[in-house]
Amino acid sequence: MTRIPSIFAVLLAALGLAACTTRSPEALAEHDPFEPTNRFWFDASQKADKYFAKPVAQGYVAVVPAPAREGLHNVLNNINQPVVFGNEILQGSPKRAASTLGRFVVNSTVGVAGLVDVATKIGLPDDDQDGGVTFGKWGLPEGPYLFLPLLGPAPPRDLLGRVADNYMQPITWIKFPGQHTLTYSILGANFLDQRAQNLDTLDQIERTSVDFYATTRSLYRQHRNAQINGNQPATQNLPNF
Repeated sequence: MTRIPSIFAVLLAALGLAACTTRSPEALAEHDPFEPTNRFWFDASQKADKYFAKPVAQGYVAVVPAPAREGLHNVLNNINQPVVFGNEILQGSPKRAASTLGRFVVNSTVGVAGLVDVATKIGLPDDDQDGGVTFGKWGLPEGPYLFLPLLGPAPPRDLLGRVADNYMQPITWIKFPGQHTLTYSILGANFLDQRAQNLDTLDQIERTSVDFYATTRSLYRQHRNAQINGNQPATQNLPNF
């Protein structure tokens, strides 16, 4: 949605590639040669989440009524539909692309700028597609697992996908007064919405994990592989890491 996070992501990826490596067979089996550095950033992110992100999300859930939270979630999802549409075209899926286009038109009009998800009710379901999935379907290897500050799990293929998605978002190109303010507001709202949506799920995963880092790494990779391969494993309801 803005070029700055994309450039930041690439720089962080370069720093990750220069990090110290591990000889752990388990880590290498999970494509995680930079595990020591990844764990450092994971631990730092967990502290930031504990003292900032999670309390803010809990306050948001406590203060804002569920219908209003659902409305914000629907609006953010609708804003992302052009990115989903572009990836479906690149994946050679015209039927899904037509469904997403119809979904965007219906929710933007009848759904009052996306506040109400009318499209799902009339048989136009949401399709979770992004650049990382597209590159995976094209056969691009995942690359080494990376966990980056602010971005979370971000293997090179997914980082490249995020950059591509950024350039498919119309708000990146349409110039208007307050563009940057709107862009950063959407980024902040997305962060808040995703954290609030996953409060219980992440707590449960952490409580039941012997090694929270290793568990989230494994679940993330399983989920991404499932999206690329088009199957529906038991991990389909994973949180958005």
